[in-house]
Amino acid sequence: MAKRVVPDAARRRRRPTKQGQVLSHQLIVETALRMLREHGAAGLTARRLGLALGADASTVYRYFRGMDDLVLAIADELYGTAMADWRPVGDWRADLRELGLRIHHAYLTHPQAAVLTASRVTGRPNEVAGDETILGILREAGFADADAVRIYHAFIDQALAFSILDAATLALPKAAREGDEEVWRATYARLPARTHPNIAATAPLLVDQMNDSAYSTALDMLLSSAAGQLNRNARQSGRSGAESGHV
Repeated sequence: MAKRVVPDAARRRRRPTKQGQVLSHQLIVETALRMLREHGAAGLTARRLGLALGADASTVYRYFRGMDDLVLAIADELYGTAMADWRPVGDWRADLRELGLRIHHAYLTHPQAAVLTASRVTGRPNEVAGDETILGILREAGFADADAVRIYHAFIDQALAFSILDAATLALPKAAREGDEEVWRATYARLPARTHPNIAATAPLLVDQMNDSAYSTALDMLLSSAAGQLNRNARQSGRSGAESGHV
């Protein structure tokens, strides 16, 4: 049975912990993020979190229904970080590009947390506010609702998918990450044109680019496709209006 979660004011620890801190929802989330960064997902347990906070492990369950509830709170915290201080400039394409890059950056700042949370749907305030903002940008730009939802879906899934992919690379042990990066130079760059003409022809570019994230390129391609759809819709609407005027 899920444990009862009491209001924040009632559950707040009255006395400081051994570290001299007063427990709060935010402090627990921030401590969990630090533990994920230092120890990975396997190191995030209620017992270890309690030790890091200087409190009993059971104290965590006064703030969260369980560890999965904490994971969702971490996911929403990352989303909130991405949205913090963002201001629209009034150009739908520039606004979406900035938001996409912010989401990607927020997750990559905490790669272990990104691997754990980027595939989750929280339904929490920061996530909901972000989704409302993105859909609003698309609808105000003139996209029909069906197109706005389709583009939103592709936009957010692309940002989160690249976040997981790139964060997983960053979360690898240093030796493994460097080994993977070396493959492009040690293997692909040395393949002969006789057997692998296409790889050989593009090898310098592959070596130069394949160890970097392709997210910004993919994001620009998505936004270009969306802009093309908007322009086609405008031309179609113009033609329909012109034809109606001749009736």
